[in-house]
Amino acid sequence: MNSTIPDENVVRIAVDLACRAPSVHNSQPWQWTYADGQLDLYTEHGRVLASTDPSGRQLVVSCGAALNHLQTALTALRWAADVQRVPDGPRSGHLATIRFRHDARPQSHDFDLLAAIRHRHSDRRPFGPVSVKTPLPAALDDVVRRQDVHLTVLRQEARPALARATETTAAARKYDSAYQAELHWWAGHSTAQGGIPAEALATAENRDRVDIGRRFPAGRDAGATTETDHSTVLVLSTATDGRGEWLRAGEALSAVLLEATVGGLSTCPLTHMTELRQSREIIRELLPDRGFPQALIRVGTTEKKSAPRQTPRRPVESVLSVGRRRVPR
Repeated sequence: MNSTIPDENVVRIAVDLACRAPSVHNSQPWQWTYADGQLDLYTEHGRVLASTDPSGRQLVVSCGAALNHLQTALTALRWAADVQRVPDGPRSGHLATIRFRHDARPQSHDFDLLAAIRHRHSDRRPFGPVSVKTPLPAALDDVVRRQDVHLTVLRQEARPALARATETTAAARKYDSAYQAELHWWAGHSTAQGGIPAEALATAENRDRVDIGRRFPAGRDAGATTETDHSTVLVLSTATDGRGEWLRAGEALSAVLLEATVGGLSTCPLTHMTELRQSREIIRELLPDRGFPQALIRVGTTEKKSAPRQTPRRPVESVLSVGRRRVPR
């Protein structure tokens, strides 16, 4: 085996696992190309959510999550990744170039993270609280700091502000027909190409018990674990606000979700509170450094009930091109 060029099958396995990453509305807005021992990550422009995400920020955050999933998978496969981020500048859809070294030495925790990629899912039901028995993983600060991203654990006193940010977003979106059409296109049904099936969306009763969630269509994922949501909310923020920061925020998002999953916690990413300027400013006021909030994560515990259905993923053949390099856009 070449010490710098992984076998094509290794790349396929790693990309397939990378694409288990969460993405806004499960839109999976990524494309990969592998040629001459180099893997490149691009945005998939046709999967931009024009009403939900007109700036493309959540698209890039989603791709960043996939990039971190990829690195996690490669480590378990004994490959290290050297990543060049945004190699063609901040206006390009070319988000990363990955080259390889066959010198990774995975530890047992790396295999736990690999298993978490397969088992992680977004749970939109109410959560029980983080506790001494199921605490937040001690490693969260470290894994986030590696991406130059700041992690803030919000106190329960911040809950009314979070609810206000949610209400602000919901009020602005209520009569936005383009947004509503887009939301209902992606959520409540799914195809092999993406979307959120009804079985992965909370029932109306459970949805109404989470005061800080996006107002998705009612689904069929029953089995609430508590009367109201008692989750802990984490905020990922950056010092500046550009495409490179969005990408790193997505990498940090992935790292937090996987660590929490290994720790036995349930998670649900929240991005609706950062979509509009007004609601994003409410969240920014909660941060000690007044950074730019990129994503929030609801974290908590659930009883041993059936997990929500995992959302479908595009076949690896539709997201990975082998042997030909894309022309950057």
